Amino acid sequence: MNQTPSGKQSDLVARSLRSVWHPCTQMQHHETLPLVPVSHGRGAWLYDTNGDRYLDAISSWWVNLFGHANPRINSALKLQLDLLEHAMLAGFTHEPVVQLSEQLAARTGDVLGHCFYASDGASAVEIALKMSFHAWRNNGQSEKREFVCLKGSYHGETIGALAVTDVPIFRDAYGPMLQHAHVVMSPDARAARDGESAADVARRAAVELEALFQDRSKYIAAIIVEPLVQCATGMAMYDPVYLQEIRALCDRYHVHLIADEIAVGCGRTGTFFACEQAAIWPDFLCLSKGISGGYLPLSLVMTRDAIYQAFYDTDVARGFLHSHSYTGNPLACRAALATLAIFDEDDVINANRVRAARLTDALAPLAAHAQVSNFRQRGMIWAFDAVVDDADAAATFSRRFFTTALEHELLLRPIGRTVYMMPPYILNNEEIDGLAARTHTVFEKVMRT
Repeated sequence: MNQTPSGKQSDLVARSLRSVWHPCTQMQHHETLPLVPVSHGRGAWLYDTNGDRYLDAISSWWVNLFGHANPRINSALKLQLDLLEHAMLAGFTHEPVVQLSEQLAARTGDVLGHCFYASDGASAVEIALKMSFHAWRNNGQSEKREFVCLKGSYHGETIGALAVTDVPIFRDAYGPMLQHAHVVMSPDARAARDGESAADVARRAAVELEALFQDRSKYIAAIIVEPLVQCATGMAMYDPVYLQEIRALCDRYHVHLIADEIAVGCGRTGTFFACEQAAIWPDFLCLSKGISGGYLPLSLVMTRDAIYQAFYDTDVARGFLHSHSYTGNPLACRAALATLAIFDEDDVINANRVRAARLTDALAPLAAHAQVSNFRQRGMIWAFDAVVDDADAAATFSRRFFTTALEHELLLRPIGRTVYMMPPYILNNEEIDGLAARTHTVFEKVMRT
């Protein structure tokens, strides 16, 4: 039976194994893999029912930007709870959703001035795909119904989002259900040939994309990309010049650009929006995960006025008839507003540069390890690939690393052989140094077994 890291089977674990089907999990593995019974969270730490603690070095799947039980977000939610918990957004509106839309638009210089809300990242991707196709249809180009994604891309696991996802373990079982998408070369800097820079790889990938556009742009509605970092494929990082190149190509060949910033937005790559580092704006920008500070499900798609105007008509059928019951939920929007306030009040983007520099320095001995390759960092994301030659060891590396990390008070969940860190934006120097030292210890222990 499953054991917690301290060796005790809790009642909560046993009940969970009987009744809860956990996400992204082969449930049989929990016969041996620890299921951690979380009691509470404080700051960067999660605590289990045995009193053990774990540094949440992946922000609980990349969402918890400012720590657990953040007092400022808590306070904002308590005030909102006494005013309005929910109201339908069709035919009604409320202050939190208006404020959030205005503040996000302002962060794009009002280039992306219209926000459409949902609850999760995959739903935001579905919305962007549907909006792109429908906008072309409303403009008399209904033949533009094809989509393009990058090799190794991940955009969610609903049917539309999965069609533009190129991670076999998520996609293969559902292939017969999916619409075909064009998959083009990733600008992943690790693909550099001898003498090539990351920018060279990016330009080479853009050349391949242009060849596709030359052949199929009449039928292509949009290309979707994760700006700067393709996360779920193993934190594949690339040069911002790729975004500049594809923005120009999309303009030239009349194709929409969808930026999936669900994981890389909200300051994660070093600017609030990852696209800022290329000085471009897409036609659609998807946000979720960190936008509510890790508190409540919330996602949204930001788009340009030209897209909005394609739907603005007396004909109901030309409208965007898409909805979710909890669209623009006031509590979720209030959590997002409190999150944005922390960004501004604490000058988070600049403060993170200091944190990032310290953690990168602290990780230098691990980066130099003989069994580490492709150590990389972008903003508040760190990753490296373990050099594992034995096939059996490679297949179990992620689970072995996860369980060993728990023994050292760390929540780290590798993607295959890629170890990554996406910690909350509140780590103090002691936590930064401890994260680096313990990760090094865990890595060496795992590589010896």
